[in-house]
Amino acid sequence: MKNQKFQKLADIIIFAMLGTIMFISKILMEAFPNIHFIGMLTMVYTVVYRKKALIPIYVYVFLTGIYAGFSPWWIPYLYLWAILWGVTMLLPKNMKRKTAVPVYAIVCSLHGLFFGTLYAPAQALMFHLDFKAMIAWIIAGLPFDAIHAVGNLAAGLLIVPLSEVLKKIHSPKTAK
Repeated sequence: MKNQKFQKLADIIIFAMLGTIMFISKILMEAFPNIHFIGMLTMVYTVVYRKKALIPIYVYVFLTGIYAGFSPWWIPYLYLWAILWGVTMLLPKNMKRKTAVPVYAIVCSLHGLFFGTLYAPAQALMFHLDFKAMIAWIIAGLPFDAIHAVGNLAAGLLIVPLSEVLKKIHSPKTAK
């Protein structure tokens, strides 16, 4: 019983720190618009923690809202990272490293490429855009999404090595 309480407390602390790492990494990378590690970290946490990865993801989302304001731009954050989490959850758990490295990098990159498209329905609803205006908004954002995709592709190459390190650090054998 005591060990379970300790494990729950340890999980809360670990997930709070992981979400904070996401947030701090985003702040540190703000000099490079649309280049960040959020997609990569979302996938790393999902590969390692599966369902529990939603905890640090939403710690990041809420820290972002607290820091930058819970404005209309923030509302899509409630689902954007969950989409990447969901896609990652659908990938096979035990992919060979040789396969996982490019697959994870491509998925991370595609999330960056389609970020504006995924964001657009919320924008259309909040700002009363019709379908034509929403498509125009998506097209106008394509250069930024392309930059996002390239950055996510590069960062995505770190998913497998970082998830391996995190698994080693957090494995039950090391916790004993």
